[in-house]
Amino acid sequence: MKKKMFVVSLISLVTVLSLLAACSPKPVAEEEPYEIAVVVKITGIPWFNVVETGVDKAAQELGVNAYQTGPAQADPAQQVKIIEDLISKGVDAIAVVPNDAKALEPVFEKAKEKGIIVITHESPDQVGTDYDFEAIDNVSFAQSAWDQLVRHMGDSGEYAIFVGGLTVPLHNFWADTGIAYAQEKYPNLTLVTERIPCGEDQELARQKTLELIKAYPDLKGIIGFGSLGPIGAAQALKEKGLTDQIAVVGNVIPSQAAPYLADGSLKEGILWNPADAGYGMVWLANYLLEGNEIESGVEIPGLGTVTVDGQVVKLDATLFITPENADSLGF
Repeated sequence: MKKKMFVVSLISLVTVLSLLAACSPKPVAEEEPYEIAVVVKITGIPWFNVVETGVDKAAQELGVNAYQTGPAQADPAQQVKIIEDLISKGVDAIAVVPNDAKALEPVFEKAKEKGIIVITHESPDQVGTDYDFEAIDNVSFAQSAWDQLVRHMGDSGEYAIFVGGLTVPLHNFWADTGIAYAQEKYPNLTLVTERIPCGEDQELARQKTLELIKAYPDLKGIIGFGSLGPIGAAQALKEKGLTDQIAVVGNVIPSQAAPYLADGSLKEGILWNPADAGYGMVWLANYLLEGNEIESGVEIPGLGTVTVDGQVVKLDATLFITPENADSLGF
């Protein structure tokens, strides 16, 4: 009898424990962090290495899975393929620094169909993006580059323009804007040839500068868009002993440009902190993924207050790099 009562009690206990377990709240599965892929024009060059530090910082501070990738060469087709792979992977957001704005339109449409947020940088007129993030006001930036050139070569004479590529959106926007500005403000400047696509390749920029020097012996200035163009041009001027005769200005990484600024082969640089661009793209993508609407006056921590102009979200953080400050800018 006692044995029977023990068995019944044991069964009752097991039943009660089972019911309690069933009623207990189940642990909530931890949500996966947003996955935000930043696709740059070309990996492994100093400019985008600095961009990546901003991407990594944003990933850590915002608690998202953000990372940088891109083609080994500035190839539009390779960039499209990388984005297609990310769409298939099912990332939450893609931020792109385009090699060719037009070539990206179909793949951006595919991303939007999958519900993926699309952010661009250096492509203010991009079709298919949710927003384009800029660290600067691009019109003012372009005009400042021509003002910078004139400070060092004077307001008359022959000059040339380097861009990263003929399909790189922002480089060509700056060139168009600056040329129009110069026609009004500096009518005695003479552009000797069409813009030259060599700004992302230091050795190519060097070679193109040597060709310019030979073809245009009265050349007085070069504006370089693309962080390796001015460096290559400065190298060529040093080789030919022309650092006092031809002024080179444009986009440069301060730490890379410092020795050329010091010896005068490069006169001055203009850009923004590339790390801010990396951070800003990730921050904006995360802000939108969280269901927020971006508008003028919103502050990006550590970067400043944004202005929203149509699809462009911009800061005002132009930097002028000189022999005096190049070593102190921190990148």
